[in-house]
Amino acid sequence: MPYALADQSTLTSSSVKTRIASIDILRGLVMVIMAIDHVRDFWGVAPFRPEDVTQTSVPLFFTRWITHLCAPTFVFLAGVSVFQLAQKRSRKEVSVFLLTRGLWLVVVEVVVFTFIVEWRYQFIIFAVLWVIGWSMILLAALIWLPRKVLAALAIVVVAGHNLLPGIQAVTASNLFPALLVNSPFVFPLGEGMPTLLVAYTILPWTAVMIAGYVVGHWFTLPAERLNRQLCMLGVVLLGVFLVVRALNVYGDPVPWSVQSRGWIFTVCSFLNVTKYPPSLLFLSVTIGIGVLLLSFFNRHQNRVTAWLQVFGQVPFFYFLLHFVVISVAAYAWTVVAYGKPVNLSFAAELPQAYAFRLWRIYLVWALVVAALYFPCRWFGHYRKKHAYWWLSYL
Repeated sequence: MPYALADQSTLTSSSVKTRIASIDILRGLVMVIMAIDHVRDFWGVAPFRPEDVTQTSVPLFFTRWITHLCAPTFVFLAGVSVFQLAQKRSRKEVSVFLLTRGLWLVVVEVVVFTFIVEWRYQFIIFAVLWVIGWSMILLAALIWLPRKVLAALAIVVVAGHNLLPGIQAVTASNLFPALLVNSPFVFPLGEGMPTLLVAYTILPWTAVMIAGYVVGHWFTLPAERLNRQLCMLGVVLLGVFLVVRALNVYGDPVPWSVQSRGWIFTVCSFLNVTKYPPSLLFLSVTIGIGVLLLSFFNRHQNRVTAWLQVFGQVPFFYFLLHFVVISVAAYAWTVVAYGKPVNLSFAAELPQAYAFRLWRIYLVWALVVAALYFPCRWFGHYRKKHAYWWLSYL
């Protein structure tokens, strides 16, 4: 998929005056990891899917797998941030906030990020900003329900959405249900018009945001109890992943199998869970790791976490800027290397001179993250000192 995610919790947490350091640290960590995947889209497209255990290498597989943590963590933390906002504002104010911010994200996805990612409008991309926006719009109505009802709803959707039948042929008559439960798919809008490229589906991601909103209440508890409950949740989710995955009968549309290439590729097969749409096992393992890290960062902070916190405090700004830097640099690189701009993610045919290099992905990633540190730190300070209305949109 063209890109994996953007954080919406910036759109909520920016309005909360008292920030929780561990949330910003975890958000910063997954944003730094996220950049690996986006660099890979522009600078290191492999001739096969990195998750294809019959062809991939172990380093490439885990380069892709580690980025699976990003979207679930972002969306979950967004829900936590919504709860934090609800402690500062009335429910009506929060509902209006979510509605307007959700609509803003949908527009930004379609108008701005589609062009940054694609360099044109052949496709209209419905990816993470789009699904975050719709999750916020739905949550604007759902926050009026009791917390226990929301918890039950999140559990039922996450645990049971794999039972819903996939829509094999998306048409105008079933486009709406496909947007709710089906991804990825393409949908032509008509002759002379761009094609919809739907990477993220609404229903399960909304459930993740609801789950974060429910768990947000835990941050009102004493620190020891908060960490104990986060650890318990993480262990339960990872336990669900291990047990259900081992049974190999439910939770993911792609079963694991013993690989002839060796035990390490059998492990890769076991870990190879489905993101599009996110399966029960995908969400269990990623959110499980995420909440354990959140508990860890509640208890352990140092210079490294302070560095990560700089990014986590300005996630939308980082998301926008890192995409611009990666995309513009890739445009310039391909012009120099191949005599014309080549968007590797959307090219019908890769240049003959192109060769996949994993080291190139990590080199560009390190340079991008290093280049973004000072702009993010500056913007973080600027936003703390100013209260302009438009800052809440960044």
